[in-house]
Parts: sequence; C-alpha cells; structure tokens
Amino acid sequence: MILETDRLYIRNLDETDWWKMKNIFVDFNNSKYAVYDMPFPTKDEEIKALTKRFAESNLFFAVFFKDMSDMLGYICFHRDGDKYDLGYCFHSAYHSNGYAYESAKALIEYFISERGAIGFTAGTAIENIPSRKLLEKLGFVCVSTETVSFDKVFSFQGGNFVLNVNLL
Repeated sequence: MILETDRLYIRNLDETDWWKMKNIFVDFNNSKYAVYDMPFPTKDEEIKALTKRFAESNLFFAVFFKDMSDMLGYICFHRDGDKYDLGYCFHSAYHSNGYAYESAKALIEYFISERGAIGFTAGTAIENIPSRKLLEKLGFVCVSTETVSFDKVFSFQGGNFVLNVNLL
C-alpha cells in the first residue's frame, strides 16, 4: 500500500527498514516522552526482529518525505474488531511540522474507505500535550483516564481516546 500527501510518501513498513527504525527508537528512548511507553530495543538483532514482526502485521506504515530521503517516523494500528487502535512515533527532528497529523489523517481516511473501519482508539499520557493535541486535531475525544505503570515504580495518568467514523 502506498499513499501520498502534499508532502509525504507513506508505505507499508518493510523489514529492511530496521536501520531506519533503529534511529527512531534510539531517539525516542532518549526523549522526555519515553517514560510514557515501553522502551524500544537498542540492539541490532532485537530491532531487526521487531521491525520484521511489525512489517508482517501489515499495520505499520513508514512515513517519508516524498523524495524518500528520510524516514520521519511511523504510524501503526492494532485491529480490534471493526476498530483500530492508532499509534505513532516520529523522530524528534521532525516534531512540530504537522507530519504526524498529515500521515495519520491520510491513513485514517484509507482505513475507513478501504478497510471498512468504523472507529479508532488511541491512548496517550495526559501530560503528553503534543500527543493529546494531535489526537484532538484528528477528531479524537478523551472518554476516560486511568493510572498506567510499566515498571510498578513510575505511574502516570493515561487518556483513552475515541474517534467514531460516523462523526466525521
């Protein structure tokens, strides 16, 4: 699957993208937002295996500039019946330029028209303002919050967001 927007080229993630994913993983693991998610692997073999698993799902999409010079990040989904849970990770060098919004919007529209999606969900830390704003701009609404902890030491408030297709 290939999608193009005004500025971006979006395609299925391929297992050969592992070295590009490594760059994104290392960047994310060093970001202030890493506390709100499970850490990504850093060893080449682990990254190769995870990228292969992601690629085989056919629910992970690599986002590039149109000239294919750089992989900016990825958008992913997890299927839950007729709904899809949205996730994404972009290299910090590309934050605040609208790339995550542009690619997520294109993929949501694709999933509605081509895969019959009737709704979407997403979760993010309430304190992760950029992520919350992105979801809200896409039309998601926070329907609940919950305490989340990955290591039983650090916990935070997570928001559960929903986008119903019939509201678009």
